[in-house]
Amino acid sequence: MKQIPELLAPAGSPACALAAYAAGADAVYAGLAKFNARERGENFDPETMRKVVDFAHRNGKKLYLTLNTLIKEQELPELVQLLETIRSIGPDALLVQDLGTLHIVREYFPSLELHASTQMGFHNSAGFAMAEKLGVTRVVLERQVTLQELADIRKKTALEIEVFIHGALCCSLSGRCLFSSWLGAYSGNRGKCKQPCRRRYFSKNGNGFFFSPQDLCMAEYIPQLKQMGVQSLKIEGRLRQPDYVEAAVGAYRLLLDAPESDFSEALGEARAMLARTCGRKWSTGFATKDSWKELVKADSVGAAGIRCGCVEELRDNGFGFTASKRLSVGDRLRIQPRGGEDGPAVTITRMFANNELVKRAKSGDKVFICCDKDVPADGLVFKIGESFADRKKQLEQLPERKKALDLEIELDAKYLRVVCTNAPVAPFEMPLDLAAAEKHPADAQKVSAAFAEADSDVFALGKCVCRINGAYFLPAAELKAVRRAFWEQVKNSLKPELVMDQDAGVGLMKFRQDYLKLAPAYTLPERLTETVALKPHGAEPASRTALRADNVFTVNKESDEAILPDFCPEDKLPAVAKAIENAYKMGIRRFRVTAVYGLELLKAYKDIFIIASTPLPVCNSLAVKELSRFGVKRVMAHIELEKEAVLALKERSELEVELYRLGRPGLLTTRADLPIEGPFKDNRGNGFEVRRDPRTGLSRIYPQKVLSVPRLEGVFDFYDLVNANWKNSETSTFNFEYPLV
Repeated sequence: MKQIPELLAPAGSPACALAAYAAGADAVYAGLAKFNARERGENFDPETMRKVVDFAHRNGKKLYLTLNTLIKEQELPELVQLLETIRSIGPDALLVQDLGTLHIVREYFPSLELHASTQMGFHNSAGFAMAEKLGVTRVVLERQVTLQELADIRKKTALEIEVFIHGALCCSLSGRCLFSSWLGAYSGNRGKCKQPCRRRYFSKNGNGFFFSPQDLCMAEYIPQLKQMGVQSLKIEGRLRQPDYVEAAVGAYRLLLDAPESDFSEALGEARAMLARTCGRKWSTGFATKDSWKELVKADSVGAAGIRCGCVEELRDNGFGFTASKRLSVGDRLRIQPRGGEDGPAVTITRMFANNELVKRAKSGDKVFICCDKDVPADGLVFKIGESFADRKKQLEQLPERKKALDLEIELDAKYLRVVCTNAPVAPFEMPLDLAAAEKHPADAQKVSAAFAEADSDVFALGKCVCRINGAYFLPAAELKAVRRAFWEQVKNSLKPELVMDQDAGVGLMKFRQDYLKLAPAYTLPERLTETVALKPHGAEPASRTALRADNVFTVNKESDEAILPDFCPEDKLPAVAKAIENAYKMGIRRFRVTAVYGLELLKAYKDIFIIASTPLPVCNSLAVKELSRFGVKRVMAHIELEKEAVLALKERSELEVELYRLGRPGLLTTRADLPIEGPFKDNRGNGFEVRRDPRTGLSRIYPQKVLSVPRLEGVFDFYDLVNANWKNSETSTFNFEYPLV
């Protein structure tokens, strides 16, 4: 029988973490205030994170820390300082998206275990092979992988796999969405998504919520996921409150622990518990190709929660409506504008029903909620949460972290000696008279375990090296007495502030030394060659110096370069590998990789020139250094970056840098069947277009305006004429002239 997977819960706040553990979560994932994909959440400060990590470990639980955003070159010093703090905190693993972050952690902070965030977009076995080479121990799977594809990948990798089982879904492939960034420089890849996919849009065939998927609920598939050997099942929701976390964790804990014979009964009970989480309508996400067809409904408002009314009255001190659901003081509401924009959230602290002050209101009551928020007229009222236990006292009572002493223990027939290597403690020695052991000699593991019982509220055992000079019988009572005597000496002679962290600053200093040496290691030609990605049939002519790039499946005698697909389902890997082989036989020696999995497919070809290109994000020189390990010769600066960030990258990059200078980039890419195709607009008149590729089944949103930015000195040019031409009059510089948030 397969081992029960880990149940992994979101912790957008310390209270959520404690609620998750109490409800039965094996682990939580949480972030600090910076560089995590949910920066809008409450998150943790370092000291509280230490306390919660210690709480988890005392109770046999785990905590994974999220550091899963893209990092600009200018931010690397701040990132490394934060990593030094994270190293001292000691989470069970670090979730990362940025290749530069991954490189820094692996090389300079090796005590931190690495998990690849879903934002890295791993979706096939070739990608998993690359993930293993990158040094990660677990991959959080791309959310748009089907169960059958998951099963096929599981058979081909030894890496741990983590999958989402519940919560809100992004419409776009993970780590690929530029929609929020295009509309206002708030990048979803940097934790600041404004959720434009949840808004109302307008087309010639009507308006609707064309890109807002229903929520994920994989409750019915828990037995199948257990059987597959998936290591971790993940609940989404770091922007949610403890009541959501507690209900969701409790439901899935019930399902995971239920015997197969009782699963149907447990499923009914779990669904009732999940109904309290106040989300959108449930779906099975991308579990099957059939489920894609029902995922997005144009008439489903993008807001989460249980709809309980519509604003009928506005006053300076609140708003009124007719309740269609029960409400209580302590419940949380969101008042959603009908266009899908962000609406204010309020907690009910004072409520009237039928002109009487009440703590509870029933369906049909005329209620008035007192608040000082700017509530939209005619807004839709959604219940997004219920009152929950205040864990403030429990949080305040979490103890400070103990000071860890690193010990070297030597055991001989005549003595046991202990030397502390990270604090000014006099060497401890206890005389012994041990006989040779006939059956059960003392071993290093048992001696170390005994010394781990520090009998102290201040000190604890850190690293321990134990050497035994022979085979002796050491009675348990005698070992206990020695251990007690040692820790008593420590408590009587050592001030806690004198204990040193022997690893403090080591990685930080080594990084600084290496980073100062980084500089371009290439010589640019007198004239930089342009690359032009052309339409497959009859494209516009490029300049005489330009190289022609074509899709790897459509390369021809005029092609100079082959572009690999950015998304390749598991069953299509052989076709892409064959297309690469055919291109190579035709004489193609330049290959453009748009996702990390492509490097695995190209590893056998030794005389080729590889370019890492959008949507594979390269934001900093350490990401460049990581890619150079796998034969990459040139990188495209991440398409979201502003001019200063591109120039900062170029100044440190050991590989040639390229700039996406013209084209219509895909803002959102999805496998879901969208209820729209063709042109559409938002409520501000910004134009877009949805195109579905019948060959791949992928739908993409393209902007009406063409991205067009000036040439940068010392940077190669890339022109994307697949969906644009030289003569487009409506252009945008995207984030090039303004800092990306």
